Amino acid sequence: MRLIPTEIFVVLVLPVAVAGCSTLPESGPAHRNVEADASAKLNGPSPVFNYALVDLNKNVLPFVVDPGPGSLYRTFGTGHGPAPELRVGIGDTVQVTLFEAQAGGLFIPTDAGSRPGNFVTLPNQVVDSRGFITVPYAGQIRALHKTTPEIQQDIVGKLKDRAIEPQAVVSIVQQTSFDVSVVGEVNKPSKFAINPSGDTVLDAISVAGGIKNQGYDSYVTLQRHGLKGTVYFPNLVTDPKENIYVQPADALYVSFYQRSFLAFGATGASGQFKFQQDVLSLNDAVGKAGGLLDSRSDPGQVFVYRSENREALEKMGIDLSHFSADQSAIPTIYRVNFRDPSGFFASRKFPMRDGDVLYVDNADLVEIGKFLSIITTVTTPANSGMATTLQIRNWPAVTTFVP
Repeated sequence: MRLIPTEIFVVLVLPVAVAGCSTLPESGPAHRNVEADASAKLNGPSPVFNYALVDLNKNVLPFVVDPGPGSLYRTFGTGHGPAPELRVGIGDTVQVTLFEAQAGGLFIPTDAGSRPGNFVTLPNQVVDSRGFITVPYAGQIRALHKTTPEIQQDIVGKLKDRAIEPQAVVSIVQQTSFDVSVVGEVNKPSKFAINPSGDTVLDAISVAGGIKNQGYDSYVTLQRHGLKGTVYFPNLVTDPKENIYVQPADALYVSFYQRSFLAFGATGASGQFKFQQDVLSLNDAVGKAGGLLDSRSDPGQVFVYRSENREALEKMGIDLSHFSADQSAIPTIYRVNFRDPSGFFASRKFPMRDGDVLYVDNADLVEIGKFLSIITTVTTPANSGMATTLQIRNWPAVTTFVP
């Protein structure tokens, strides 16, 4: 029998093998069937998204920062400045004390007897639904949205022609319109009145017993007059500008959320991985994913996929002319070369972000190995069959003895 060369056998067998693939077990419909049975198609050679490819180096690193989910400072436009001036609101209880320069006036009789001083304190009053309080001989005084000095000035203005050099002192006995609510993942959800000297966001969280979970898994959302801003809790601690003063009727919500990234390709493990720390570098992420596989990975082709802020890319000097001018988030792939020793130092300064995708490419030899493996899989059974046939034909005759 004449042996068939391997090259000829592959040419003859591969079409049969490919045709027979449809009979092999599958977990779902084959892509060929999906494409063939479609009633309409929309495809083409162009990529789904335009993207920017950025090689990680010392000129890029200064602009690769994690802005976090948002900013209280940018949202509300107030930083760590003077405490907000508190104004009287509906439902607040105030106390009014009136003074006159001498006895015999409107409030202090001539025969004052054993009075301790030339003043009189009025009963506490609750600011009514229209925002007014009442002062004898002065009538109704508007208190809503006014500071205590402004209310004092209004009272004196109405009494100056009737009392002897009148003076007024207004103080807030009970604050209900100054309340701030703190709810969510805190130890003691509560509602409390703002201190006249001012309370910051961290002060408010402290009054509520502090956060329940780790700081790196916590976010703080502030709602104020229809606006909402969210900040990553560690940013609130490390950046003084974010720790703004709270204002009356503010609502703070502390939420729990674990940041994560995805890892695929030639890593020790694939899947979703939690940050579980304040700042996760690219080096840390590769380590969490089991490192690079020696037998498969190309250390020079390690990629991070994310949407990057347009302004940051422009500062890096990236040409963004292929992207729409109003596109603020640019699909971006960062590449780092771990064959270069400096690549490890650059990766230490590259912060991962929530939702990043880490991908490690296969080495070129791995793809060649896959091809050779396919060839071996196809040719080995055929060669084995030929060898078996030859062996059978060359066996000596066997004599059978029947007892």
